[in-house]
This record gives sequence, C-alpha cells and structure tokens, in this order.
Amino acid sequence: MTVIEAARKLGAAIQADEAYIKYNEAVKKNDENEELQVKISEFNIKRMNLDNELAKEDSEKNEEKIKAYNDELRALYDEIIKNPLMVEFNNAKAGMDKLLSDVNSIIMMCAQGKDPETCDVSSCTGNCSGCSGCH
Repeated sequence: MTVIEAARKLGAAIQADEAYIKYNEAVKKNDENEELQVKISEFNIKRMNLDNELAKEDSEKNEEKIKAYNDELRALYDEIIKNPLMVEFNNAKAGMDKLLSDVNSIIMMCAQGKDPETCDVSSCTGNCSGCSGCH
C-alpha cells in the first residue's frame, strides 16, 4: 500500500468516526435553520458596515456609528453563540478539531521517526511552543 492509498483509507476512517458524523450533523442543522442563518447574515452585514466605517479617513469616521455597530455586533454575537444549535455546533467542532489534531500529531511524530504503534498523542497539547518532543 502506498502512502497516498493509506491516506485515503485514513480519510474514510475519519468520515466513519463519531466526531465527524456529529460535526456534519451540526453543520447541516445550522445550515437548515433559517432563524440562525438570518442572524448570521445580519452579523456579517453589520461587520461589513463597521469595517467600512473604520476604513474611512479619521476626519470622515463617525464615532457614533462605530459605537452603534460595535454594540449591535456584540448583541448579535451573543444571540448567535447562545443559540442551542450553535452550542451543539461548537461542541461538535471541538471534537472534530481534536480528532484532526490527534491524527496530525501522530503523522508528525511518525515523520520524525517515532514508532507508529506507540507514539502518544496525549502528550501533545497542540501548542508546539511548549513541546520538546517533535524537533
């Protein structure tokens, strides 16, 4: 088996993993929820309005508009992030991110000569700055 063939098998295994399944279900629920999508669209429009106002020359900036956009953005963000579907999505995304981080850690350790059967992902925090094992 070539490395590419093994990677394809790994891809299939990732897609069969519970973390992947939960993540994709959460994405689908969010995408299909009209109320949540409207809030996200509103947030993006308000963010663009804020960005446009901030990009103006200092003499043309309207500080009242900037404050209003910031306040509206914070309120919308709080609504979005507290939505049960978004909470579910964020939890599922964290699980998927952990799975991919663990897989990547094993691949990196193996590429550096560690034994694929015994390299330990639990010792990897994902923050390379505190690690002495990879390099």
